[in-house]
Amino acid sequence: MSTAQIMTFSALLMLLYFPSSDHVTVTTSKAKVEVHENTNAVLSCEFRTEKDTNPRVEWKKRGKDVSYVYFDGDFTGSYKGRASINGATMTLRGVTQKDSGVYHCEVTARQDKIKLGEVTVTLNVLVPPHAPSCEVPETVMAGFSAELRCKDKLSVPAATYSWYKDNKPLHTASLPEIKYTLDPKTGTLKFKAVSKSDEGQYRCEASNGVGAPKSCAGRQMKITEFELNMTIVIAIEVGAFLVLLSCCVAICLCCRRGCCRCCRKNKRETKQSRTKTSYNPPDPRHYKHTQSFVL
Repeated sequence: MSTAQIMTFSALLMLLYFPSSDHVTVTTSKAKVEVHENTNAVLSCEFRTEKDTNPRVEWKKRGKDVSYVYFDGDFTGSYKGRASINGATMTLRGVTQKDSGVYHCEVTARQDKIKLGEVTVTLNVLVPPHAPSCEVPETVMAGFSAELRCKDKLSVPAATYSWYKDNKPLHTASLPEIKYTLDPKTGTLKFKAVSKSDEGQYRCEASNGVGAPKSCAGRQMKITEFELNMTIVIAIEVGAFLVLLSCCVAICLCCRRGCCRCCRKNKRETKQSRTKTSYNPPDPRHYKHTQSFVL
C-alpha cells in the first residue's frame, strides 16, 4: 500500500471516530412508537452539543398545521398536566387516538457552529375493538335479496368482521352450497335470494388483534312467504270479470252513440244501403197499358 493510500485511509478513520466539533447532534432510540390506548408513550430524543450546556428543546406535532407540544420550558394545550420531559425525551400519559401522529424534537445550541438539530418520532396509538353497529332487516320476502351491514369506526388498526347465525359462525369462503357472500373487510353480508332456512338471529363480531373481539346484540331476521288462499283467488277472478264486463258495456254504449269512428262509418254505410233499396212506384204508362190489355 502506498503512502498516499495510507494517509487517505487514516483521514477517513479520523472523520469516522472524531467528528467535527461545533456541531449539535440529535438522535432517537425509537423512531416508531406503538402503544395501546390509555397507556403511556415515551418519545425518545437524545442530543449532544460541543459547547452549549443548556440548549433549547422544543417538541412539535405535525398535522394539517404544525402545533407546539413543548415550548419555552412548558407544555401547551391538552398536553399540560399529562406530559413530562427528561432531557429531551418526552412521556405522554394516558394517550388516545388523537395523540397519534408525527412529532418533531428540535434542539437549538446557540454556541455551536451548527446550531439546530432535529429528529422525527411517529406515534401510533392502538385502539381495541368497540361494539360494532349492525344493520339487520327485520323482515324479508322469500326469494328477494337481503344485505346485512356491520361497522366499527373506532378500532385501530381497522377491524375485520365475522357474522354468526344463531351463534354459529358463517363461512367466508365461496362454496357451491353457500347462498351468501361475506366480506370480512367491509363487514357486509349479502343474500341473493333468501329462503325460509335463512331465518334466524344474526350478530356481527369485530376484531383487530389489539384487544378482545366485540359483538353487537343479536337481531332477528324473519322470512315471510307469499301464500294464496281461496278468498284471494276468488276476489281476483271477480275483479277481472267486473273489469271485462265494464269494458264490454262501455264499447256497446260508444257504438250506439256513434262515438267511435268505425261505428260512425258502419252507420253511414247502413243508411246508404237502406236508401238504395227503398220502394219505387210503378210507371203510370205501364199501368195504363196493362189495363187496356185486360179490356
